[in-house]
Amino acid sequence: MNSRQIAVERLDIVTNKSFEQVLRELEKGIGRPDMKAYFEQKAAAQSFEEYERLVKSAVGPADLMEFMRLDPGAVLRKDPVAKAFNAVRIIAGNPLIMKKMTEHVPDAGSYAPITILVTEREDGVHLSYDSMSSYLAPYQNPQALKIARELDEKVIGLLQQAAN
Repeated sequence: MNSRQIAVERLDIVTNKSFEQVLRELEKGIGRPDMKAYFEQKAAAQSFEEYERLVKSAVGPADLMEFMRLDPGAVLRKDPVAKAFNAVRIIAGNPLIMKKMTEHVPDAGSYAPITILVTEREDGVHLSYDSMSSYLAPYQNPQALKIARELDEKVIGLLQQAAN
């Protein structure tokens, strides 16, 4: 068995905007396709070009689409003794970007799609993201790192826009 240590860079932006405002701003940049229809169309695609068109129609201005949204805050709110707060984990990505990275570093498939964590805390609303380039740095593949850095720029831009 092989083992590899990966140091992950967590980026965290804090804003005074409300939790709901931040989610609305994120939603402006992330496509939110009907995932059932998306997966049906993906399965029906007869060529890679057709699939590319599907992805490009599903992503938002930040070149990302939302695959899933988890609400860890709901669990906290169920427990009367827990400190309840709003928390949402958005799992988003772009299959075409993931494809490019995994062609160079197959393990990139473990890190994509990305997670954006939005949490409401005492000091404000936090937008947190673990950078893709930090996940791929140990693999020392310049092509994959370039793609990962470009993805990081898109995500960080989205987070900054949602926070401002």
